[in-house]
Amino acid sequence: MIQKRKTRQIRVGNVKIGGDAPIVVQSMTSTKTHDVEATLNQIKRLYEAGCEIVRVAVPHKEDVEALEEIVKKSPMPVIADIHFAPSYAFLSMEKGVHGIRINPGNIGKEEIVREIVEEAKRRGVAVRIGVNSGSLEKDLLEKYGYPSAEALAESALRWSEKFEKWGFTNYKVSIKGSDVLQNVRANLIFAERTDVPLHIGITEAGMGTKGIIKSSVGIGILLYMGIGDTVRVSLTDDPVVEVETAYEILKSLGLRRRGVEIVACPTCGRIEVDLPKVVKEVQEKLSGVKTPLKVAVMGCVVNAIGEAREADIGLACGRGFAWLFKHGKPIKKVDESEMVDELLKEIQNMEKDGGTN
Repeated sequence: MIQKRKTRQIRVGNVKIGGDAPIVVQSMTSTKTHDVEATLNQIKRLYEAGCEIVRVAVPHKEDVEALEEIVKKSPMPVIADIHFAPSYAFLSMEKGVHGIRINPGNIGKEEIVREIVEEAKRRGVAVRIGVNSGSLEKDLLEKYGYPSAEALAESALRWSEKFEKWGFTNYKVSIKGSDVLQNVRANLIFAERTDVPLHIGITEAGMGTKGIIKSSVGIGILLYMGIGDTVRVSLTDDPVVEVETAYEILKSLGLRRRGVEIVACPTCGRIEVDLPKVVKEVQEKLSGVKTPLKVAVMGCVVNAIGEAREADIGLACGRGFAWLFKHGKPIKKVDESEMVDELLKEIQNMEKDGGTN
């Protein structure tokens, strides 16, 4: 079992972060925020995929104006992403957002950051302190020579101390970089010195397999160390893929369960079926299942049931047939042409029973 770092609990709208709350999955819309219909449609898709908090970009006044309707119709809390324009932070809070994300390093004067914090406190709005290499303060760049892990951690600790001094505790911190090991070290330094909740991720991870692997490694290391109260996988892709990837990372570490987790053996010379095709079909047909289930699709009957003993249900495929098994025990021999449909029927029955029988 992973021993999670003890953190204080905060709230973003009705979502708890830190303390004994489960790790929260976030994402960010890729639409132009002022296009209310497109933004709400994407928010709905993200919510259906399991997203629990959504962030929207607010680079222009027209984006601010759109926030009131978006917040009103969003099925989950909305965070306004603010850069360089502190006035938009105040306006966004007026429009009812549940949280704001600021990088104090690019806001400018400390007194302006304090004014934002005071307004957030008055309105019950959560704040996320964002620290990354592109927004590091000049004095820290001069001190360390470059945006090192130590520099990033010091910036985050500096602003946390200021927030505490100003009597504001409903905030979380994110320290992100594109270098996995630097990112891990910066978060570790911060985590050892405070109980402030941490939002984790690898920024600018990239697209496709590269981005998913880089994010999975960086986020996975931190989660294994018990660090991370909320997570975003930052990919150059449809944000729904970010949410799906986040859940796969969390499921692989036993930290969250949502929907189907498919276990499939690697290909080898014993396989008598087109295993990749079968696995793909199973994935597609089970994509709408919300009940947490572990489903195994094994390519032969030699060790399949034994190796997939911990699966809730599965198929052990042979030549022209498959054994349908539950909790490590075979229950039915089915024809290859019917095996996926038979698996689906049994899973539907399990869903009716709560997923355990």
